[in-house]
Amino acid sequence: MHMLYNSPSFSVVKFDIQVAEPLPGEFLLANPELQLNRGGFEIVDKFSRKEIFIEGALAQQFQDGVEALIEQDPSEEDLDDFIESYASMGHQPVVMH
Repeated sequence: MHMLYNSPSFSVVKFDIQVAEPLPGEFLLANPELQLNRGGFEIVDKFSRKEIFIEGALAQQFQDGVEALIEQDPSEEDLDDFIESYASMGHQPVVMH
C-alpha cells in the first residue's frame, strides 16, 4: 500500500499485491516465471466523503492517464480535475472505524 497523492480534495492509495499462484479458475501461461499482479487504486473524495476502488483495465487506464499527465508538469488543480473524473464514480461512503 502506497500513498500516491494527497491534496485537500483527494487522496489516492495504490495497492500492489504479488500473486505467485493462480486463483481458482485462473491459469498461468506456459511461463513458470510469470507472476500475476493484483491490486488497484483507492480514490477518496474528501469533500463528498465517498471512495472508489478501481482495478483491472480501469486501474491501468487511470495509471496511464496519470503518467501522461505527470509528463506535462501539472498543477495540483490539473491533477485534481483528472482524479475527479474517476472519483465521481465512487458511491461508497467513507466510514471511520
